[in-house]
Amino acid sequence: MFWQLIGVVAACLTSFAYIPQVIKMSITKSAKDVSLITLLQLSLGSGFWIAYGIHRQDYIIILANVVTFLTLVSALFLYYKYMRPA
Repeated sequence: MFWQLIGVVAACLTSFAYIPQVIKMSITKSAKDVSLITLLQLSLGSGFWIAYGIHRQDYIIILANVVTFLTLVSALFLYYKYMRPA
């Protein structure tokens, strides 16, 4: 039970870690300080974690990484929206 709680807390912290960056891009309407490589690498990693979670039937891993992946997709959308030449 204790380790499951640790897993949930860790999942929450990592799942919502990129939300402040998404909010910042939305408010400033800029993505100039955001690394595209980082966004792509984290998205790919999150996708692999989802696959691994499905294989293990571990709903904490699956849910955490689906949230992370959706946040990163939002960040990628904002990146391309705000990095276009004016």
